[in-house]
Amino acid sequence: MTNSFYQSSDSVRSARELKHVQTVTLSEPLKLASGSALAEVTIAYETYGRLNAQRDNTVLICHAISGDSHVAAHDKSDDPGWWELVVGPGKAIDTDKYFVVCPNILGGCRGTTGPNSIHPATGKPYGQDFPVITVGDMVQVQRKLLEHLDIAKLLAVVGGSMGGHQALHWGCFHSEMLTGAIAVGTSPRLTSQALAFDVVARNAILSDPCFCSGQYYQNSAGPTTGLAIARMLGHITYLSREAMAEKFKDDRFQPREISTEFEKRFSVGSYLAYQGEKFVDRFDPNSFLTLSTAMDLFDLGDKSADLAETFAASQCRWLVLSFTSDWLFPPDQSQEIVDALIATNKPVSYSNVASRCGHDAFLLPNDLDRYGELLRAFLANLEGNRKRPSKRKAPATTDPAHPGRSRLDYDLILELSQPAHSILDLGCGNGELLGQLRQRGHDRLVGIELDEQAI
Repeated sequence: MTNSFYQSSDSVRSARELKHVQTVTLSEPLKLASGSALAEVTIAYETYGRLNAQRDNTVLICHAISGDSHVAAHDKSDDPGWWELVVGPGKAIDTDKYFVVCPNILGGCRGTTGPNSIHPATGKPYGQDFPVITVGDMVQVQRKLLEHLDIAKLLAVVGGSMGGHQALHWGCFHSEMLTGAIAVGTSPRLTSQALAFDVVARNAILSDPCFCSGQYYQNSAGPTTGLAIARMLGHITYLSREAMAEKFKDDRFQPREISTEFEKRFSVGSYLAYQGEKFVDRFDPNSFLTLSTAMDLFDLGDKSADLAETFAASQCRWLVLSFTSDWLFPPDQSQEIVDALIATNKPVSYSNVASRCGHDAFLLPNDLDRYGELLRAFLANLEGNRKRPSKRKAPATTDPAHPGRSRLDYDLILELSQPAHSILDLGCGNGELLGQLRQRGHDRLVGIELDEQAI
């Protein structure tokens, strides 16, 4: 369907074969956080751009619960990827500059070992015999993929939603391998409300008469009704109240005519039915159970002191992005991450992007001019800091209204400030003054700017 009514962050995704996917099978069993092990693990992944001679321009992209390795199209004949807006030549994550790696996560259903993979001990799909996994297990598999690719250091790891959980785990526990970590629309753990939606979604699948204790693969029908309902619930949480009002208020009683067994009395009903039924074509119900449980188990700490302790060992730079209308991963949870990083004196940039799109904002074009450019600038800064000598003379500060003329206010601040001072710059603009202070040896610098374009 091409009607804009049905457009969503899922619109570009399909069950078609991934033309450029690569795979590697680990040579040893994978030990899991639970204490169990997977005898065989295959990793599906896609790469974009080229690895430079120094092997230090890699950006690892971690996908959310319904994503896969296909983050962007490889050429004009390829299908668009789930983050086509952001990844590609000249885009925010520029594949002309960076070597982008995007693996399908452990427990997924698009090539990496998961519940629909063959259990070597039985010769049948794992189904519900697939062990409980964690976000840490997913990251362990990603690390083994990087070993296979002979990449010892990442420029950055990037992820949104559950992909953000993976980015957080990387930055907290494996930061020696990163220059920067970018966490988008995510949290140190789910709210009880978000967890409740996952519980209902899993129950919809488990109670489907066709679930058959998870061994439905040889049957004519699987638990598609339960999975479709789970996806409908998901789409409700991805949209903001404003986005739903704009999409459905004018034609509430004029549903689109589609062939479905689900209720379609209201326009929002036909929309959700379409999204739910579209999802079942490309996703495995057992994978949904496995991945949603892993997301629900993720927990970096609830109290400020616990979070600060978790982030204390981090050695990388951070960019944290939230969206004002996201109620699934609300901005205050991102602020908890930022507070913990600041409390432990870690270099962090944060923006709460003004948006009406809800949790799906990072997958939609509406606010790309801001969140995309924040990604681009942060990656450029990582590159610059990596290449820049540790000490250099700070350039002269100039008055933008009078090019070439020194800014008296900056000069006075620089003269009065000592490296031991903590400095807060309100209305920091593009960070010029903070940059001068940083180059003079200041470590405790915080800038606040309300204009996202200035940042």
